[in-house]
Amino acid sequence: MPEEVLFKFERSMDRSEIASYLRTVADRLESDEDLVLEAADQNVTLSPPGRPTFEIKAERETSSSSSDGPGELSIEFELEWTEGAGEDGTSADGSLTIE
Repeated sequence: MPEEVLFKFERSMDRSEIASYLRTVADRLESDEDLVLEAADQNVTLSPPGRPTFEIKAERETSSSSSDGPGELSIEFELEWTEGAGEDGTSADGSLTIE
């Protein structure tokens, strides 16, 4: 399925700044409010359903010339749902712990 980027933001920042953004997202999700993303001339409003799919992915990206060299590490947090979907989301087995 083709992908359309509705909003993109990337900037180096302090861990405390990142935590503040993540806290705001968590607070909006918990209070069942829309997520409004704004940066420069971009903005998008998203309304996640009551049970979106939550995905966490940790990756190491290495250069194609050497798999033994230092890589770039990343962690991605993703909420996914079908546009216009109701409360039912996709359920998966297992649980998650973050410490």
